[in-house]
Amino acid sequence: MTDLSPLAEAEIIRRARRSEKRFALLGLSVLSLTMLVLLTLIIDFMVDGLGRIDYDFLTSFPSRRPNDAGILSAWVGSVLVMIVTASLAVPLGVAASLYLEEYAPKNLITNLIEINVTNLAGVPSIIYGLLALGLFIQMFGLGQTIFVAGLTLALLILPIIIVATREAVRSIPQEVREAAFALGADKWQTVGGYILPAARPGILTGAIVGMSRAIGETAPIITIGALTFIAFLPPSPVGTEFPFINFDWLGSPFTVMPIQMFNWVSRPQAGFHINAAATGLILLAMTLLMNAGAIWLRYKLRRAMR
Repeated sequence: MTDLSPLAEAEIIRRARRSEKRFALLGLSVLSLTMLVLLTLIIDFMVDGLGRIDYDFLTSFPSRRPNDAGILSAWVGSVLVMIVTASLAVPLGVAASLYLEEYAPKNLITNLIEINVTNLAGVPSIIYGLLALGLFIQMFGLGQTIFVAGLTLALLILPIIIVATREAVRSIPQEVREAAFALGADKWQTVGGYILPAARPGILTGAIVGMSRAIGETAPIITIGALTFIAFLPPSPVGTEFPFINFDWLGSPFTVMPIQMFNWVSRPQAGFHINAAATGLILLAMTLLMNAGAIWLRYKLRRAMR
């Protein structure tokens, strides 16, 4: 090994620090540009649509007259579709990740599955819509329902949750597993009692990133035939008689906020464009609120682990 002179070592350190400063400046520039675009979008929505948001707008059905139109069926549909999506994607994604990371043997088949899961995260959303159209609607005959919409979006975000969960599980030190085994725990007790709780913040981050993408998706929902004009609500998930849970809403037609927004933007009347801006502002607020809730929950989980 060649000994370096003090001047050479000092020069290497200076180059390393210059590289760090250039990288930090590049990252700050990208972050500033992204925030500027987001801020511009929010300001544009607020200028055009903030004055349109009121109680009647939130509690009225769509109408052919812009001043009477509302987003009641759209935001209710979005919430119900997101419930189905989260109920399907999060448990399946976490279970698949734990199997691949903790139980699956390391061989060629496992490597192929891992590569394909990673590639699926970058597949355009319209492909998932075409898959759902052919498989769920034409082959299985499930219809254009809330359940099919949630199932389609669950397929869309499943690779995201799997990749994020695997990274969270990999970040757990191997010493944690060895300590659990040393205490007499078996494989499942180690995974369920130590690995999974320690990985919860990372899993939650992946889930919320996937849900944030799903709530704004339009292409796969339009592909499976979602309606653009609905003047009624699905049956309530909560019943008045025992067992107080109703699943009829899963088979109901639906619309969601991105489709309602797309429908209004495509119309020539300026009033509908104002409605679209107000809808975009509410959709953005729902996404930010969901992210804020996840960040708060992740913070609480991390504090509980200390």
